[in-house]
Amino acid sequence: MKEKAKRLAQKIQCYDKIQIVSHIDADGITSASIAHKALERADKDIDVKFIKQLDENEIDTLKDRENGLIWFTDLGSGQLKGLEDIDCIITDHHEPQGKTGPPSLAERENILSYGNSDILELNPHRYGLDGAKELSGSGTTYLVAKEMDKSNKDLSKLAVIGAVGDLQAAENNELIGKNREILKEGIETGVVDKKIETTLYGIESRPLPKLLEYASDPVLPGLTGEESACTNFLVENDIPLKEGETWRRWYDLSKEEKRSILSGLAKRMLDRGYPVEYAESLVGEVYEFPDEERGTMLHEAKEFSTLLNSCGRYEKGDIGLKVCLGDREKNLKKARSLLKGHQKVLVDSLQYVENIGVEEREHLQFFHGKDEIPDTVVGTVAGMLLSSGDVERRLPIIAFAKSEERDGVKVSSRGTKRLVKKGLDLSSIMSKCSKKVGGEGGGHDIAAGALIPDGKEEEFLGEVEDMIESQLQG
Repeated sequence: MKEKAKRLAQKIQCYDKIQIVSHIDADGITSASIAHKALERADKDIDVKFIKQLDENEIDTLKDRENGLIWFTDLGSGQLKGLEDIDCIITDHHEPQGKTGPPSLAERENILSYGNSDILELNPHRYGLDGAKELSGSGTTYLVAKEMDKSNKDLSKLAVIGAVGDLQAAENNELIGKNREILKEGIETGVVDKKIETTLYGIESRPLPKLLEYASDPVLPGLTGEESACTNFLVENDIPLKEGETWRRWYDLSKEEKRSILSGLAKRMLDRGYPVEYAESLVGEVYEFPDEERGTMLHEAKEFSTLLNSCGRYEKGDIGLKVCLGDREKNLKKARSLLKGHQKVLVDSLQYVENIGVEEREHLQFFHGKDEIPDTVVGTVAGMLLSSGDVERRLPIIAFAKSEERDGVKVSSRGTKRLVKKGLDLSSIMSKCSKKVGGEGGGHDIAAGALIPDGKEEEFLGEVEDMIESQLQG
């Protein structure tokens, strides 16, 4: 991978003008930010474009651009054959076209050839690494930036944010694989701190009662959504809620106070029959950034990545990019406003699903958001439902929503770690089943998406259910 990253870096140096094309989520925004910063330091002419999906229409548009190199970040590997007429490089971590796993000696020495084009692509799947857990799109992009100039090691901070935003620390409550090597470089460079802390979202920005009230991953039984119950829980555990007139936050607590809260939460979960791993997930590694202000969303990776995701969901990836690059004065305020709006959309969307219900079948469960749930958040809603305990966790969940930009239906699918261990691979399911109904899709084993023609939902569900059954019984 190091040798391939070096070859991408060498190709970049041959161009004065480079367009970055990246995905819209936190991993995509941090990927674009890493590429942008590295190119800026190399004195290149840079343009950035954020897209939801690299489909035929987008590819055709890119073919008509002016001369220069295109750097695809956090996408591109699933569309290699369509990119054969584009002068490009790819740093991605999604399942690629063609054979995956450790490359042959010939493949190590040669670049990927498609049609009349030679495409330089760096993707962990080509080297036997799991792109859903061991290396994110931002991490792959960072490997190239580091080969451009060793001083770019400070960009490891953005790679950590991207990996956390892509939920790559979720399974083990810590970054693993190649991500962990990047984390180590960030710590050595002084741009990242690693701590063992609660993994509840909002330890920087939320007052203590709100930290518990808004908890969703994991859901806190009897506390999530119950403001007065959260206040009572803290009082019963002798936790002062304020210092003077200021609400206390998690980082204000002593070790003893933190231990008291976490013990109480774990006991609640176990007493109500929650699996042990739910209680264990309350604690894990937390990544903080010494150069950011304490008590702000930018000081901790999970909150920073959530802020970026809210930008991408509403097609404002450029705002997230500017925040990552340090242009904060106006853009941080805009990003926070987008997050506030995003949180309201999620609440409204969850309420809509509660009203219509989630339909269960033998091997899956699903709901259709129609045009009531934006296609940019339907996957997030599906994930929140699956982790909430309000739906059946032994079944993958499939979510539909009317596509806002294209004529069709957006599909998002979510599984659990337990289902993946049993053989579930949603990336393969979304890719193969969408093609059978005239669509396209892909992603990761635990989370994937697709776009299918309107009216094909029932046929698609039939194909998906058959494939889930085959995977889990195989």
